[in-house]
Amino acid sequence: MPIIKSAKKRVKVARKATVRNVKTKRGLKSALKSFHASLSSGKKTKEAHAKAQSALDKAGKKNVMHKNKVARKKKQLAAAAKKSAGVTKKAPPATTKKAPAKKAPAKKPVAKKTAVKKK
Repeated sequence: MPIIKSAKKRVKVARKATVRNVKTKRGLKSALKSFHASLSSGKKTKEAHAKAQSALDKAGKKNVMHKNKVARKKKQLAAAAKKSAGVTKKAPPATTKKAPAKKAPAKKPVAKKTAVKKK
């Protein structure tokens, strides 16, 4: 047990944060599980997807999860939802040769003015 007053406070704060983080993680896990269950059953996928994204955003906002990991997980959820819905990515249009860019007309060289000597 800590003896110093500030160390005692840090123990209290850490306990509170741990409880808060565990609650956030539990909510996130349940949201992800319900999303994956809805994918396999095919029912209420949009609602489950929205809840899972919301849970991920909350975890990222509270620094329970790193923001880049949150972004990666959200991208994976979206890809899984699209795959289950049968949505495919459109093929890029066939590339055609572009006409060469027109050259700007060349500027005429400017004649230098010569100083006229006065006598």
